[in-house]
Amino acid sequence: MPKNKGKGGKNRKRGKNEADDEKRELVFKEDGQEYAQVLRMLGNGRCEAMCIDGTKRLCHIRGKMHKKVWIAAGDIILVGLRDYQDDKADVILKYMPDEARLLKAYGELPDNTRLNEGIGGGLDEEDDATANDYIEFEDEDIDKI
Repeated sequence: MPKNKGKGGKNRKRGKNEADDEKRELVFKEDGQEYAQVLRMLGNGRCEAMCIDGTKRLCHIRGKMHKKVWIAAGDIILVGLRDYQDDKADVILKYMPDEARLLKAYGELPDNTRLNEGIGGGLDEEDDATANDYIEFEDEDIDKI
């Protein structure tokens, strides 16, 4: 049997949960950067995103974020534009949902941008308890069938 020469197994590579930058400073775009919303994940560290300027771009997730920051469809990201390829960009930063709301409040994101804060949104609304989502049949309606 070969001798173990490493520093640990896959659990060490997984690492500690590094507090996820709970209170980090809000990063605004600079020149050569743009806000975008992820349309779909393509695999291989790539995603398709709709930039705020109206261009759909193929975005490459940089190595620093590759397996540490999970990006899903609907997330707001900051992308670095390429000088030589207009249809491709590099993901620089993923905004947390509260940061995306702040960006929208500051006017950085347009008002028509939909932020998906809750995937199961609308299921826990109990305000309209009187409205039923099912159809009631009378006994005579069943006899006609």
